[in-house]
Amino acid sequence: MATEDIPVIAVDGPGGAGKGTVCQALAAQLDWHLLDSGALYRLVALDAMRAGIDLDDEAGVTQRAQRLDVVFATDGRISLAGDDVSEAIRSEGCSQGASRVAALPAVRTALIDRQRAFCRPPGLVADGRDMGSVVFPGARLKVFLTASVEERARRRYKQLKDKGIDVSLARLSEELGERDRRDAARAVAPLKAAPDAWHLDTTGLSIDAVVAQVMSWAVTAFPELNLPGKGME
Repeated sequence: MATEDIPVIAVDGPGGAGKGTVCQALAAQLDWHLLDSGALYRLVALDAMRAGIDLDDEAGVTQRAQRLDVVFATDGRISLAGDDVSEAIRSEGCSQGASRVAALPAVRTALIDRQRAFCRPPGLVADGRDMGSVVFPGARLKVFLTASVEERARRRYKQLKDKGIDVSLARLSEELGERDRRDAARAVAPLKAAPDAWHLDTTGLSIDAVVAQVMSWAVTAFPELNLPGKGME
């Protein structure tokens, strides 16, 4: 099967909109491959920081990205050079670092082919910020998830509190707003919906409701796959 014939669901949106959880659920229901593009940038940031490289050093960070030794396990674990970094890359430090390295053109170029390599039969659910606009522009189903800054901050606050991490809700809200502005203003692949993307505001919606809506769109986007019954009832 040619790469262009492999079905892709590209899900984009700002941090905290629910992309990660929704994409995991979609990939599980469809039994498709999953790409967490944000994790790749977090991995580059973590790898560079561990190597003592300034995240604004484009050449140095790009070199690390080109040599990134990463393995995504089927149980959700992520390893970097053989070290389980599943928790480490979810820290706020890595989150902020990922946004910084993602703004470096050479780093994005180094990772673009790696991201596209995840597109394998029977299909791919791609989670990111430019999956539909840049990485998989030919995807038949593009989704842009949003939620209010307050809602996204509350979700992140709960996630961190559940992990025993002491955080400030007001500070998280401020950081998310700043990240949104930085990602939308960057010169390379800014955060924006693809022109043909379906928009869904997840504020106040359960994960099940969001997954059901996207699955209903998938039924329409991929009629040849016989997906009836997996969408909204």
